[in-house]
Amino acid sequence: MEDKKILKKLRKGDTAAYRYLFSTYYTWLCNYVLKLCNDPSLAEDIVQETMVNFWEKRKSILITTSLKSYLFRSCHNQFLQHIRKEKIKFDFLDNIRWEVIASSQEEYNTTRDRDLEKLNSLIDELPPRCREIFIKNKIQKQKYKEIAVDMGISIKTVENQMSKALHFLKENANSFLL
Repeated sequence: MEDKKILKKLRKGDTAAYRYLFSTYYTWLCNYVLKLCNDPSLAEDIVQETMVNFWEKRKSILITTSLKSYLFRSCHNQFLQHIRKEKIKFDFLDNIRWEVIASSQEEYNTTRDRDLEKLNSLIDELPPRCREIFIKNKIQKQKYKEIAVDMGISIKTVENQMSKALHFLKENANSFLL
């Protein structure tokens, strides 16, 4: 059949003309879209959607090229529309993913800050000399020998004070660090 005759019949709602159109171009269109997306199921979905849209809009469609060119162009446009939708969906999911990551990072930071505050308050509870030795070793990164020389005490005293500090912190920090 000629394109003009088919279009005229389609505009009048002739289902036989639509079946003819469908059976003539469906396989070609599926193969064309398959080359675009490499997914047989998606290719069929796009072609079927294009054909349904064509039927629904048959009365208002203006075709300036051949019917075949129009259908191929319609499938191509439908494929591009699908890609845009998927990109929007991907972007949306990507945004959600980053929001979840940011949220969990904020939660982690809040928990870490709270734990650091508690640890600092425990360090403040240490006896003055024990606290000073602990801070010099763990925060200022001084070695036991340096601390001993700096404070005019024996290395053994530094070791004992560090042992007391660590034992006290371990005992009292278990309640909030675990």
